[in-house]
Formats: sequence, C-alpha cells, structure tokens
Amino acid sequence: MRSVEAFRYLQSEVTEWRRYLHRNPELGYELHNTARFVAEKLASFGINHIETNIAETGIVALIQGEGGYGPTIGLRADMDALPILETSNKPWSSESSGNMHGCGHDGHTAMLLGAAKYLASTRKFKGTVALIFQPAEEVLPSGALRMIQEGVLERFGISQVFGMHNTPGIEIGKFGIRHGPILGSLDEFDLIVTGRGGHAAKPNEAIDPIVIAAQVIVGLQTLISRRTNPMEALVISITKLNAGTAYNIIPESAELAGTVRTYSSNLRDFAERQILELARGVARGFGGDAELKYRRDCPVTFNDTASTDQAINAARGLVGHAAVNDKMAPRMGSEDFAYMLDARPGAMMYIGNGSTAPLHNPSYDFDDEALCFGIGYWVNLVETTLAA
Repeated sequence: MRSVEAFRYLQSEVTEWRRYLHRNPELGYELHNTARFVAEKLASFGINHIETNIAETGIVALIQGEGGYGPTIGLRADMDALPILETSNKPWSSESSGNMHGCGHDGHTAMLLGAAKYLASTRKFKGTVALIFQPAEEVLPSGALRMIQEGVLERFGISQVFGMHNTPGIEIGKFGIRHGPILGSLDEFDLIVTGRGGHAAKPNEAIDPIVIAAQVIVGLQTLISRRTNPMEALVISITKLNAGTAYNIIPESAELAGTVRTYSSNLRDFAERQILELARGVARGFGGDAELKYRRDCPVTFNDTASTDQAINAARGLVGHAAVNDKMAPRMGSEDFAYMLDARPGAMMYIGNGSTAPLHNPSYDFDDEALCFGIGYWVNLVETTLAA
C-alpha cells in the first residue's frame, strides 16, 4: 500500500479545486455549476464513461482497472452546501451571500476528484470503480435515496459502497471508524394537541392545549428514562412549539414538532407508537386530543463488518496502525449515505479536519492539509479491495 507521500504532488492542484468549490457553493439539487466543474475534471482525466443528470445533478463515472474483469465498488462524495452566511474570512470565502460549504462537501468532492485523477492514470486494480458524486445530502428528499431510486446501484453493478466525511476534532492525518452503527437514524414528527379555546380570564370554560402540550413534553422524556433499556440510545427532542395568537385568548390547539434519533430499528418503531399513545393519553385525560404525523427520514448508518475491515486496512496502510481509531464512538447525527449502506454492504470512514470550527458553523472551513490523506485513503481502498 502507498503512504501519503505518494499523493503530495496532487496537493496544490486539488487545493485549487477545493477552494474554487468553496467560493461557489450551491444548495440541494441545484448544483449545476458544481456538476459541470466535476464532469469537466473527470473528462480531463481521460475517464470515458461519465453519466450526468442523475437525481437532477448527480454524476457517476466509471474507471476500469487494467487487471481485467472484477467487481465494481462505489466511492461516494456529497457536493451540496448549506444556507449559512459565512464568517470564516478566508481569501476563498463564499461568493454566494447566505450560502457556504459549512460541512466540508467541497473537500469531499475535491478528494474524490483527486483520487479519480490518480486512479485514471494508474489503474492498478482489477474490476471497476464507480465514482458517485451526489447532490442534496443536506435536504429532503435525500439525494442518496433519489440516486438509489433511479437505479444507480443496479445499473452500474455496484456490489460495495464506501463513503468518507471530515470531522473537526480529529487531527489531520488520523481516521476514525467503527463496525456496526456509526450514525443514528433520523425521524421527524409533528404533533397537534387540540383543546377548546376560550377567554384567558375563564380557563375553567376552556381546555387549554398549551397546558396539555407542556405535560406531553415532560412525559415524552419518560419514554427514554423509564420505558427503554438504558444501555440503548434513544433521543427525542422537541424543537418547535407554536400556539396562541393573543395575550387574552386560550387557543384551540398547540403544535409541537421534533426529532427522534436512535441506532435501533426497534426503537424507531417504539418511538412512533409510544409518542402517539402518550400524547393521546395525556390529552384525553385533560379533555383534549392529539394527532401525530411521523416521518422516517434516514436510517441508521451501519458499517458492514467485512467492508469496515477493508476500510481500516486501507487507512492503516496510509498512516499507520495508531492513526486509525477503529472503535470510534457512534454519533447521533445522521447521514443519507445510510440509504446506500442499507442497499449494499459498505462503510463510512471519518477523516480528521483538525481543530477547526464545528460542522454547520459559519466560521467552519475544510482544512486543505487533509486532502492528500483523503485521496490516499481512496486509492489504497481501491487497490486493496480490487487487488489485481
């Protein structure tokens, strides 16, 4: 396997690509300039099979190895930015006011492009690499799900799929991963509590949905503290509460909304069932009622055992054993790459971004010193997984 020094010659060029993408962020599926930039770079590397306009602005490009027939593995990078006003004050700061690459997708795209250039020039593997450049990781409906629904995995014969995400707080040149669940599922819900409106001076003649909603919010926490195994993770967060129009009116209804996150499909079922049961029980006890709309937005990001071993091996071949934490603590954030891991075995790897601002922060910036480590990881993964 190759050390990171084998990829240093790409540093300057890939840094230029990354900073261009950072200056020109685009959102969701509207990645027309980004997709054009990526497609043009891929073509310049001598890659002949490039398909565009997948899930609107997604791209899949194929590189065949010189070792002959073999399996096809997918490498995925997300491309979209966030609707945040950047405050990093870097010379390459966003030129699109109110939009920025606040999650490092510019770095993800640049690293996969760098790996594509290297692999297209060497082709020291057997089989095919499918380079998946995905739109709309940050919005719903998910870009990963859209690409799957449009048949990307079947059409290109992808048997395994791998993703990589930067993370502030891990040193440059280090990696983190774990077997099994590494990120939580994400569900969203809207809960409408109904009562009976009236005058604030005569609460006895009304059924106050705000009081009911307050009891529901407190009661939901007992689903975690008293109804689930304390060794299993479940997070229920109420993030919206809307009710009322005036100081002297008890409203007819109160609207709550929030998220459910867990590593267990059974706990997703439990939460959907019990949120409604608890809310209705509380509301009806006060003479009101409750209705629930529950949406399952993203599954658990689950790393397959064999694929995770391949990822660990590739990273350690690049930076050494100690620089790869293979027991990284799982996180409750979610990632739509989970849809791809639901459909195919694979693994999500985390790459260090150093002591930068957190993700989704207006001061965040991808650290260009991480680029060669990401490129090297991708190349080692391909050359070992598809060994000729």
